[in-house]
Amino acid sequence: MMYFILTFFLGASVGSFVNVLIDRTMRNEDWVRGRSHCDHCKKTLAWYDMVPIVSYFIYLGKSRCCGRPLSFRYPIVEIIVGLLFTWWLGVGFVFFQLVKAPLIVIQPLFWLLIGIILTILAMADLFYGVVIMPIVWVGMGLTMIYRLVLLYYGVFQGIDLVNSLILATVFFGFFWSLWKVTKGRGMAEGDMYVAGLMGLLLGWPSGVVAMMGSFVLGAIVGVFLIVTRLRTRKQT
Repeated sequence: MMYFILTFFLGASVGSFVNVLIDRTMRNEDWVRGRSHCDHCKKTLAWYDMVPIVSYFIYLGKSRCCGRPLSFRYPIVEIIVGLLFTWWLGVGFVFFQLVKAPLIVIQPLFWLLIGIILTILAMADLFYGVVIMPIVWVGMGLTMIYRLVLLYYGVFQGIDLVNSLILATVFFGFFWSLWKVTKGRGMAEGDMYVAGLMGLLLGWPSGVVAMMGSFVLGAIVGVFLIVTRLRTRKQT
């Protein structure tokens, strides 16, 4: 049990870094160097202001520096990534015991990284309405390397790779058409690249099922954002 708790908080710490990456990317700041600061008063934060999950709730979701409210995205992302790490330890390695080395490490590690990448993309889109393209390219690059490794070890067949590439192209083309026809009003430009990533990642037929589910989920989230006024109708 202690391993799971430690793994969860390790993941939550990575989730804290994910929040930093998202915020600094949106502000065009260097996300590698520089001290973390309050979103409102810009005062440099102490280490006890940045304890994953704990600090947010100790200070009741407000900045210790100026008392202004902080985004609830911070603990949400930390919890999500913490759960991803817990899955990686408790489920991933158990499930992938069915394969031989080095895939027993490569496969759960790959899906952990993909989970982090998708979390970054989802949170940036939900709270800022943008797609962070460098993260998409990283996801595509990792997926291609992973697919080629599986192909090399015989877990993946050549036709599976071809199907994934075709589905990625179809998804990209479909969303590009929507973006072109609506002149960017019905579909953001970055969405076509995310769709291509999903096609490459999941392949046929899982990618189609996931895409259908994403339309339904996207509609639900869109309505929720409009109702709660987190976004205007035009932005959604």
